[in-house]
Amino acid sequence: MTLLLNTAQDAAVRHPGGPLLVLAGAGSGKTRVLTARIAYLIRERGVAPSRIFGVTFTNKAAGEMRARVAALLGADPRGLWIGTFHALSARLLRREATLLGFGPNFTIYDQDDSESFIKRLLEQRGHSPKANPPRAIHAIISGAKNRMLLPEELGASADSPLERVAAEIYAGLGPALRQANAMDFDDLLLLPLTLFAEHPERLAYWQRRFDHVLVDEFQDTNAAQYRLVKLLASEHRNLCVVGDDDQAIYGWRGADVRHMLTFQQDFPGATLIKLEQNYRSTQVILDAANGVIAENARRLGKTLFTLTQGGEPVTLLTAADERDEAEWLAGELGRRAADGDVAYEGMAVLYRTNAQSRPLEEAFRFRGIPYRLVGALSFYERREVKDVLAYLRLIANPADDEAFARIVNVPRRGIGDASFTQLVRTATQWGKPLLDAARAAERIPDLRPNVRAA
Repeated sequence: MTLLLNTAQDAAVRHPGGPLLVLAGAGSGKTRVLTARIAYLIRERGVAPSRIFGVTFTNKAAGEMRARVAALLGADPRGLWIGTFHALSARLLRREATLLGFGPNFTIYDQDDSESFIKRLLEQRGHSPKANPPRAIHAIISGAKNRMLLPEELGASADSPLERVAAEIYAGLGPALRQANAMDFDDLLLLPLTLFAEHPERLAYWQRRFDHVLVDEFQDTNAAQYRLVKLLASEHRNLCVVGDDDQAIYGWRGADVRHMLTFQQDFPGATLIKLEQNYRSTQVILDAANGVIAENARRLGKTLFTLTQGGEPVTLLTAADERDEAEWLAGELGRRAADGDVAYEGMAVLYRTNAQSRPLEEAFRFRGIPYRLVGALSFYERREVKDVLAYLRLIANPADDEAFARIVNVPRRGIGDASFTQLVRTATQWGKPLLDAARAAERIPDLRPNVRAA
């Protein structure tokens, strides 16, 4: 299998070596370039797959890239290190865990595990989880780790009681996790840095282990991630990073676009290649996008173009509010479908946050426009919305046993399965709705006092 590449893409793929920054605009084929470069290094330059360290943003992207490399090579690139920062760091740490006081079979805690673990630490230290929500504490600690702040640094900068408690929990979190032989997601990024700082010989080993380091979505790297790839590539300097500073949208979770803006200062002599030809949009859309992003002063600068001409003009609507916007959009889509311009299945609506789906859904439902939400639950399918609707249903119809069953323990009232089963049995015997039986809970002898009080 071979890939057709334009001039800029081919230059990036065949880059002879040393630091390389590929500034890749939207729809410019950056995944194609990364895939082709890995295959080029293996097939044309004789680099062993096991000596390539390739970072992608998602597990799905890693799987797709590996499959594409295999298709280009005609064989599976066995030994290739390709995956997300977390996956590759975990793979490295499995081999080095004992030096950090962990067993190689350490557990990786996801967010729910971490929040539960933090809840226990709060209780052990006499802090109320209600006054100090574990989710909020975890978010503060995670943010500090992403910025590579130590517990004492977080404590010194804390300006609220919650942050001070978070700093205290952060200080005890590391030892507690080590005792449990567990790491959280943020540890997967920080502990390799700790390993390399405390054991320089292991850093030297891993620097010799890889000849090429490649990073996708470079604009989304945080401080720990950038530090890791800089360390791994500092000797051979074969670091290829691909990204788009115009698509830096993850600053809220620690990503720092300055890594991209200062790459050429961090790696003197680095080559810059711009992928500006777009294969996804019409020139009309690109002209609008170029015009908007040109107002951003903190960018490396590029101008997207395409060979695909034509396309409808971009329309900007300033609506009074979100409902007015949704009504206009529903009317416009309905008109186009009625005129036969395009079927509903050929239309798409993009919005910034899930909360914005509600007025759109209401407008579509009112006009009978069929729709399907992709990657998110419909507003009316969300658990908390269904809970509220169940309360309203029960108010409107006290005999609605399904609604009662949904909200009987929302919020939590200590009503377990056994108590609910007894309530159902009693209501059946009395021939009454569940709500009526609950109102007469004092007459049900097998219920615990706290359940009756609930």
